[in-house]
Formats: sequence, structure tokens, C-alpha cells
Amino acid sequence: MSEINTNIPTSVMQKSSGSYYQQWRLIKDNLARYGVIAGGMGVIVAVVMIFFYLLYVVFPLFLSATAEPVSQYALPEKTLGKTLLLDMEEQNQVAARFTETGHIVFFDVATGKTITNQTVAIPAGSQITSFAQATPLNEGVVIYGLSDGRAVLVKHQYKVTYVSNQKVITPSLAYPMGEQPLVLDDGHAALETIAAQVSDGSTTVVAKTAAKILLSSFQKEQALFADEATLTRSDAVLNPPDTGVQDILIDKDGSYLYLLGSQGRLDFYDISDKSTPVLKQAQNVVGAGQKITSIAFLNGDLSLMMGDSTGLVSQWSMVRDSSNHSSMQKIRVFKVSDKAIVALKSEQRRKGFLTVDAAGNIGIYHSTAEKELIKEHVADSLTNVAMSPRANALLMQSPDDKIYFWAVENEHPEVSLKALWQKVWYESYPKPDYIWQSSASNNDFEPKYSLIPLVFGTLKAAFYAMLVAMPLALMGAIYTAYFMNPQMRQYVKPIIELMGALPTVILGFLAGLWLAPFIEEHLAGFFSLFLVVPLAIMLFAYFWQFVPRSILEKIPDGSDAVLLIPLILMAGMLAFSISVPLEAALFHGSLREWFKDELGIGYDQRNALVVGVAMGFAVIPTIFSIAEDAIFSVPKHLTVGSLALGATPWQTLSRVVLLTASPGIFSAVMIGFGRAVGETMIVLMSTGNTPVMDLSIFQGMRTLAANIAVEMPESEVDSTHYRVLFLTALVLFAFTFVFNTLAEVVRQRLREKYSSL
Repeated sequence: MSEINTNIPTSVMQKSSGSYYQQWRLIKDNLARYGVIAGGMGVIVAVVMIFFYLLYVVFPLFLSATAEPVSQYALPEKTLGKTLLLDMEEQNQVAARFTETGHIVFFDVATGKTITNQTVAIPAGSQITSFAQATPLNEGVVIYGLSDGRAVLVKHQYKVTYVSNQKVITPSLAYPMGEQPLVLDDGHAALETIAAQVSDGSTTVVAKTAAKILLSSFQKEQALFADEATLTRSDAVLNPPDTGVQDILIDKDGSYLYLLGSQGRLDFYDISDKSTPVLKQAQNVVGAGQKITSIAFLNGDLSLMMGDSTGLVSQWSMVRDSSNHSSMQKIRVFKVSDKAIVALKSEQRRKGFLTVDAAGNIGIYHSTAEKELIKEHVADSLTNVAMSPRANALLMQSPDDKIYFWAVENEHPEVSLKALWQKVWYESYPKPDYIWQSSASNNDFEPKYSLIPLVFGTLKAAFYAMLVAMPLALMGAIYTAYFMNPQMRQYVKPIIELMGALPTVILGFLAGLWLAPFIEEHLAGFFSLFLVVPLAIMLFAYFWQFVPRSILEKIPDGSDAVLLIPLILMAGMLAFSISVPLEAALFHGSLREWFKDELGIGYDQRNALVVGVAMGFAVIPTIFSIAEDAIFSVPKHLTVGSLALGATPWQTLSRVVLLTASPGIFSAVMIGFGRAVGETMIVLMSTGNTPVMDLSIFQGMRTLAANIAVEMPESEVDSTHYRVLFLTALVLFAFTFVFNTLAEVVRQRLREKYSSL
């Protein structure tokens, strides 16, 4: 048998091996291509998901409030007399009806079923001639003025217990000043109008009789070793210019008294010293032919809400002018109806209020947002209305003795486009302004959610950072890519790029604890750098031309910059060394004090200057690296051709290299700007984090990113504050998206324009 020839030609084996490697290379190329596509799509999907999540959290801020009827029933215990007041406890389960006969009927809110009926300790032979709800409203204190010059303070309270895992709310009555009536008028004249303020250890009562207005104050003093407190009383008589007083209000601190006359005259008293009340202001609050038909304090008792006969509700608040003089001024007006406003009720925990007009329409508004939230028709007319302490339910009574129970959905009334983006006149402020102040220590606080100071601070920080970073990064990139010795470039470029790896928290820490105090102490020396260092470089360049050629030939081309390093260090030391005598000679010993005294410019230690230096240092590597790559990547035949045609290196740089690399340079600047806008830790640690709008380089700011970092850990989940912080994140997201999109459009046009070079 003949043997089979197993020898395969070498050319065939090489061809087979080459085909194998070619196939494997094709597989790797496809894997890399699809991997890049998958990674890019993943980034896009992640960004889109972030956007929609932000939108999901923010969207409820702009949902409309709603009010819907829950139940309707007959007035409980109708035979006990006319209703003076309706009120509800916090859980919206038990309501109270105060009657003109001194009865308090507690009933189930949802069904109207009577729970208990209690009688106030009104002395025999006395008639109820006036009635008022004391402030603050959530204390549950009311006062009855009697026909014999006496008054009774009553507090309705609720005890929550659980029986067989069922919540049981038990109402009861208490007497803050005892069951014995308080004698206000020794002449036993009927108290026609009355008001009271009750707080820990202090009670203030103001009552109007036919002839005078009485102010009585009761102070409880607890001795250190005594079992019972002693009661100290002071009395005063007021003589207002207009005796036709129809409403009396006392603020929650018992410091201010407001008397509203029948002709629309408002008298404002300072009653801090109860024995000697002082009339601070008297003015008409409505025009001729108009009447104030309802009045109430806004939550916090810093503002009065007044409804008039024309359907307007105006907000009056204490305003302090530049000379430190305070006066009541009208800061905003709401057009509620064409009918008279017959009732006003304020929310107990927010700056919202409820209105009822003569046609039986209810409206819910928020004063700060200047926004109508709800407008509904309930009945032809309403005689009494109550808003729950949480402002999520309404209880209303019509003239035909029907009770209407409505549920209210109104989670975020503080937010409106005006409150976010326009000037708002806040309580206790002299004029409308942009303010961000999201929280305080009490429920009377008026949230201030203006985003303008945060946007301003973001742009200010980015501007000063780019002012520092752009010249240094771009000039360094041009020199490194075009003029520097290639061997030196191999060291310089990685070192500068390594700067970008420094954690920003470390930069912020150094900026806040070292750089800020250093600049404050050596402010004149810092500014001297901008004069001394350029002057030293210019002098060095002038004398450099006189250096013998034999020495110049020993220095490699493109390595001249190394010689400038010790020069710049010595020039910097010189600038700081002459700062002290310079300040003494030109600025009276202190540049900071000179700025303040001569120019009126204050100086905060942590300011925009510190942010510009620290954040500029963080942005430089980003701009430098991208711009240097763009300049270095310009085809060599363009530069060689330009030089061959007789152009100088500078002409080639300015007219060929920079134009060709302009898309990359522009991208570097935009990416650096985006880096500065989104920076958090540096601005968080090196500024005062005060959301002020001041262009001064010596004042601090608060940026959008820093604000989120500061306040998000303290915000309640799903609260208005929480969602507004997400709104600031959405604004930052949208800003960077729009800005980067525009930057990409510009970059593409630059590429098309100079691609033919």
C-alpha cells in the first residue's frame, strides 16, 4: 500500500493561520463596537431615568389642590341655640359647636352624632354678650363676655386612648383662669366685643363696653418653694380715636393690639407694657363706601388678613423702613369674589387661609405663593366655617341648619412660579425680594423658596472659577502642545492631569481652613501677584535677549519654561513681602478696612475669591487635558506647510493651529464650565453658604449643588422642602443639558467651518 502524504505546504498553513487571526480580530472588533454601543446606550438610559425620577418627585408640587364633599347632615342639638363657633380636633373625628346659650356640643364629624353636651360655667343671671376664639388657635381656648362686665375663659381639649385597638377621642373642658368669672368692668357694663390671648403664665383680655375699652393682664408667678402660683393683675383703659370698634385682635405674644373700627379704621397699639398701652398707628384700611366684613390673623400673627365688602382680601403686615420705623402696610391683595367676604379662617401651620363669600363660595389661598388653590360652591350661603388644624378638612354650616363636611387635598400650597422665580414680599421684610430660607424652629415660619439666589450663586461661583482656570489652562495647553520640548511634555502633561485626581473634599478642606484665612491675612499680597509676577516675567524676557548665544545653545528648545519656575516663586515671595508696607503706605494699614471705609465693600473670609482660586485649581486639569490634546492633534502637515510658506510660529499658531483645534478647545471650556457648575464640596466648604445675591468678589454665595448637599439630609421625605430640593436638582440637570446641547451645536459648526484647513 502506498503511504498518504501528510506534508502540508507552508503557504497553506500561513494562509490558514492568517485567516484565523483575521477572524478573531473581526470578532474582537465587533465585541468592542457593540460594547461601546451598549455602554453609550446605558449612559443615555441612566441619564433619562435620572431625569424622569427627578420629574416624578417634583411633579406633585404642581398638582392642583382639591376639595370634595364627604357627608352632609342636620345640625346637632339644634334646640340648644345659635352657633357661635365651629371647631375640629386634629384627627378630624370630633367637632365642637359653641352655642349662644353656653353649651358646647361635641359630635362626630363624619355623621353628626352627638358625643357629649357640656355646659360652660356661666353665672346665673348673666347673659352672653360677646364671644371670641383666643390665640393661638390650636390651644382651644375661647372667651365669653358677659352682660355684667365679667368674662369666662374655657379650653376644650381632647384625650386620645385606645380601647380594643380602637382609637377613642374623649373631649373635655378646662378653665385656664378658674371657673370663677374674671371681673373686667367694675361698673358691670356689658362686654360688647372681647378678645383674649393665653400663654404659659400670662393671660391678656381686651373688652369693649359701650363707654370704653378695657385692657386687663394676668401674670402667674410661681415661687421657688410655694405650692400655688400667685396671680398679678394690671389694668388699663384705652381711648381710641374711633370708638365704633367692631373687632379686637391680640397677637400670640400679647405685645400688639389691633382695633378695627366700623368705618374701616385700624388702630395699632403696643401693649408690651400692659399698664401703659401706646398707640403706634391709626389709619383707614379701605376706601370710601367700603367696609371690612371679616378679619383674621395669618398664622404667626405677623399679618392681618382683611376681607371687605367688594370681595377683596388684603394682607397687612408690619414693615420696617430704613429709619427703623415700623408701620402696618398692605403688602398684597387677593381678588376673591364679587360678593362680600363674610368669613376668614387661617391655617394653623401654614400661611394659607380660607375665605367664604356671601354667595356661599369657599376659597383656599396661600399668601406667600399668592395663589388661589381651591374655589368651590357649597351652598347659597354659609354662616359658620371651621378648618381642621392640619388644613385637610372643612366643616361648614348653612342658614338652614345643615352641616357640610368636606375633605381637602392640599399638600404643597407654598409652591408657585411666582414664589420660585419672582420677587416676593415676605413678612417682616421692607420690600419684595429674592430669598431662600427653607426652614426655621417654629411652625409660624414663612418658607422662602426663591431659586434665584441659588442660581445666582451657582453662576457666580462658576464665573470666578473659570476666570481663574481658563487663562492658566488654555495658555498652558497651548505652550505644552506647541512650544514645549517633547521630553519635557512627557512629564508636565501627566503631572497636570494627575491634579484632576485630587478629591474635591480635600481641596475644599484646604480652601476653607487654610486658603481663606491666608488670603484674608495677605489680601494686598494676593493682589500684588497680578502686578509683580507679570512684571518679573517681562523683565526676564527683556534681559534674556542679551544672554550670550553660547549659553542659549546649551538649553534645549522648548525647555525655557523651567527657568521661569524659580523666577515665579521669587516674584511671589516678593509680592507677599511688600504687601505690608504697601498696605501701610496706600491703604491706611489694612486693604480690607480700606475697601469697607472708602468703597463700602464688606469682606467675608469665605468668599467668591477663595472659591475662584480653589475651584479654578480643580477645573484646570480638565480644561488643560482636553485643550492640549486638541492642539497637539492638529495635523503636522498644516503647521509645516504654514511655516514653509513663510509664516512665523506665532502666525501659524494663531491662524492655523488654534482655528483647527477650536472645536476641541471649545469643548474643553464647556466641560470645564460644567464641572464648575456641578461642583459641590469645594463651594460647600470654602464659602459662607449664605444664599445672598451680591456681585462682590469678597462675599460668599450658595450654589444649587451645595444647597442640596446641605439641606437634603434634614428635609422630611415627601415634604414640600424635600420636593423643592429635587426641583433644584432638576433645574441644575436641565441647565447643564441645555448648555451642553448648545455647546455641542457650536462645536459642530466650528468643526464644519475649519475642517477644510
